[in-house]
Amino acid sequence: MGKDMLVNMNDILLPAKEGKYGVGFFNAVNVEMARAIIETAEELKAPVMIGTAEVLLPAMELDPVANYLIPMAKKATVPVCVHYDHGLTFERCMQAIKLGFTSVMYDCSTAPYEENITKVAEMVKICHAMGVTVEAELGHVGDNAGSGKLTNPEDYFTDPDTAVDYVKRTGVDSLAVAVGNAHGDYAFPPKLDFDRIQIISDKTNLPLVLHGGSGLADADFKNAVRLGVSKINIFTDIDKAGKAGVESGIAAGERTMMGLIPYEIKAMKEVVAEKIKLFGSEGRA
Repeated sequence: MGKDMLVNMNDILLPAKEGKYGVGFFNAVNVEMARAIIETAEELKAPVMIGTAEVLLPAMELDPVANYLIPMAKKATVPVCVHYDHGLTFERCMQAIKLGFTSVMYDCSTAPYEENITKVAEMVKICHAMGVTVEAELGHVGDNAGSGKLTNPEDYFTDPDTAVDYVKRTGVDSLAVAVGNAHGDYAFPPKLDFDRIQIISDKTNLPLVLHGGSGLADADFKNAVRLGVSKINIFTDIDKAGKAGVESGIAAGERTMMGLIPYEIKAMKEVVAEKIKLFGSEGRA
């Protein structure tokens, strides 16, 4: 047996922050997605983060996701962190930890500030006792469907001084920031506040997380990573690639699910490879 490659978020993001490269966190709601992500990371010798999010559980519940992700991570030839993203309830985060996830995001960003701190600090205390890392969100990363409704989106951006207070009082391991990014498909090209990223990074000295990574320009990623973003979340891009792969298989005359799987995996692997190279984590494992 080789070394167990299932690690926590700090094992991956602290070297990334030090080395000024980014690491992709890819959601995997089925085995094909998980294969595409881990196989590509192995081929490119890149550390990777993989998992699911609470909003994606209708596609595949936490138990079965853990049943394939955890063994795949352990057997990988590169470090893999299995992370539960946007956990909205204490119970769900605990369930993920019991199932073997090594990292959780406890998202209390819509709660009032003091409540956000109290809840996240409690989660950090429990998780750290078990060697599990915690990500939290400050400010509010909206979704593209709803972001048009905000009269002034900058009101929801992460404030650097508040971030310092938040990090000190919660003890979180990484911080998801709202800097002009949003979840899902962008209707208009987003404008990231790069100065804000740099200031928050300098003041908190924590690995920062960029949610809503699908649809950003390559130059935006590179700048964000250079200024302190260590983890970039990707789902929409690989989700759409999987669908396009299946469609290309059907167009090529495949008529069975089994016949379509290789097309689905190949298309997703291409996107994962592109992101790993773009973020600079290739060869860092």
